[in-house]
Amino acid sequence: MSVNGGGDSTEKPNRRLYERLELWSAAMLAVATLATAYSAYEATRWGGQQATRFTQASATRTESAKAQSRGFSLVTIDAGLFTQFAVAFSQGDVPLQQILRRRFFRDEFKKAFNAWLKLRPLQNPDAPDVPFQMKEYKLAALQKASRLEKDASRFFEEGREANQTADNYVLATIFFAAVLFFGGLSVKFRSQRLVVATLTFGSLMFCSGVARLATLPFL
Repeated sequence: MSVNGGGDSTEKPNRRLYERLELWSAAMLAVATLATAYSAYEATRWGGQQATRFTQASATRTESAKAQSRGFSLVTIDAGLFTQFAVAFSQGDVPLQQILRRRFFRDEFKKAFNAWLKLRPLQNPDAPDVPFQMKEYKLAALQKASRLEKDASRFFEEGREANQTADNYVLATIFFAAVLFFGGLSVKFRSQRLVVATLTFGSLMFCSGVARLATLPFL
């Protein structure tokens, strides 16, 4: 009787330990379920952020191209008028020179042209060959194009970062899905060692998922 009784007590599961393991599993499954839902939610939001930023980058780059095209067209106009002025100057046609300067030169070009004349380019070898090389020659359209291009690059970079963040949240979701798998699997075992081993591995996956979430931004 004593031998059989001793054998039964050895093989009989420790009920208190099982209860603690079940509590451990239930708590981990509950938190992992919430973390999975949160990770999926954030991944979706960051995916939307990515799409928005890429759309903004594309639209801004299109506006930049339009502004740049307009700027180059204005440069062509200024260059053509300056060529006419140079021809009039070489021919001594003062009236035409005055008409060109007063009525046809644009304000952006006129500012650079006047600054260029002050350098006495015909006598000063250090003066720029043409007024287009003067620092005063600034076109608002080209400046706008440059500014928009920088904005487009910033939007694209933000979209790329949002895409990476969404991927990181998806990876966190995978970690928590593994926690749900091992947490649910642990209750199927009768061996305490297998239950502890399964829950321990699931806990490691859970900690890895939480650590990853802690490093990610949120919307």
